[in-house]
Amino acid sequence: MTTVGFLYPGHSAEDDYPRMEMLFGSDIRLQVVHTDIGEDAHRVDALLEMGADARLAAGVEELRLAGAESVVWACTSGSFVYGWEGAHAQTRALALAAGLPASSTSFAFAHAAQALGARRVAVAATYPEDVTAHFVAFLKEAGIEVVADRASGIITAAEVGTWEWDQVRALARAGDHPDAEAVLMPDTALHTAAYLPALEEELGKPVLTANQVTVWEGLRLAERRAWTPKLGTLFARRP
Repeated sequence: MTTVGFLYPGHSAEDDYPRMEMLFGSDIRLQVVHTDIGEDAHRVDALLEMGADARLAAGVEELRLAGAESVVWACTSGSFVYGWEGAHAQTRALALAAGLPASSTSFAFAHAAQALGARRVAVAATYPEDVTAHFVAFLKEAGIEVVADRASGIITAAEVGTWEWDQVRALARAGDHPDAEAVLMPDTALHTAAYLPALEEELGKPVLTANQVTVWEGLRLAERRAWTPKLGTLFARRP
């Protein structure tokens, strides 16, 4: 049994995690602990508070007791708003608090894009423009060129969590660009686990979504490989 721990802010699309656990159909357990979200707002000041070290540290004991072998802060905006160096400091503090290898969804996107060899990407974001710009800057620090970015202007995770297939597909299509080797959809409040093969068929290229890459990152840290084509190219078995 491999148990991976996730600190997930509030309640929006956390049901993606049991769905993904079921798709693996093996001895992988995805343990989710909810952190205090504070103010639900895609606004820089609120996101900085959401990702504060003390908020994350409050959930690590439950993950340790569950036998987690790694922990990921399952929030993209609550990590990249700290900038490249600040996000590293955030994960170092989390690793120290948990006594486990740690990362965040922002780094998961960078590592997943690199693993797929995607040097040029498009960003299809639910966030307002200023928050989306922080993600673009973060990716550039990771050596990833953003050829196009789309901001949707949604303020709350609660609203994003209500989006269904038609809205997710429309966002992915609007954010895509012919020069992009992959499309990144960065909000962990967005339900995407059920849609990945359809999104990739629609766009004809890999699609990386927040909860998908978060799980991939946690498994990577736990040194556990897992495969299921139902979670897109990132989890497809390749020669």
